[in-house]
Amino acid sequence: MSDSKNTRRGFLAASATMAAGLGFVAIAPGIRLIEAASAQGKLASSKVRYGLLIDSNKCKSDCDACVGACATENGIVEKVANPRQRAQWIRKINLVETSTGKTHSLPMMCQHCAKPPCVDVCPTGASFKRADGIVLVDRHICIGCRYCMMACPYKARSFGHQALTTQNPEVPRGQGCVEACTFCVQRVDRGLKPACVEACTNGAMIFGDLNDPNSDIYKRIREVSSRQVRADLKLDTGVRYQGI
Repeated sequence: MSDSKNTRRGFLAASATMAAGLGFVAIAPGIRLIEAASAQGKLASSKVRYGLLIDSNKCKSDCDACVGACATENGIVEKVANPRQRAQWIRKINLVETSTGKTHSLPMMCQHCAKPPCVDVCPTGASFKRADGIVLVDRHICIGCRYCMMACPYKARSFGHQALTTQNPEVPRGQGCVEACTFCVQRVDRGLKPACVEACTNGAMIFGDLNDPNSDIYKRIREVSSRQVRADLKLDTGVRYQGI
């Protein structure tokens, strides 16, 4: 191991020890660096696998209520000169069936994979998956290398190009960091649904525990045919789509 790697690891270890001593430093939405394993256990359980089922038959092409709700809840309000540099945790896309020409409109966001490639390529551990399947980014150790953005097959991650002045205190964001849909973990940890789900008046979104036989999403997935986008990659996504 090189001296530079030793130095960086030593710095990260020392930083983690110092932060733990403070007892209240947030390392990600919904998780605090107070004996990380203990905190993780209180907020996330491996018995739970959060997921989202989206019915493309109910998702209207001219409706973007989910996009607006996400931006409002997570403080994504900054204005940028280049539209490509605007953070977007959820976007609407149109899929066209080549054989029939039928068009499907559906929201696309982080798919919260069981085997997330963004986590695999992250050199610092900033990209990580909670025990309950929610994939997050720790902005405190993200170095902005954007490897995760390149690894994501869903183009679901954004990069912070400018300083952020207006934020939701529960959703820490930062210039030079990568970010993406968190399933509104700050709400989920309080027993609420993600903002996009609550905003969908068409009933196109069902959120819940994929492992709970009593949950609406568990029952629905067993009643209807649903698919994972790019199922061939075998990432076991937490987001499923009906009607595509």
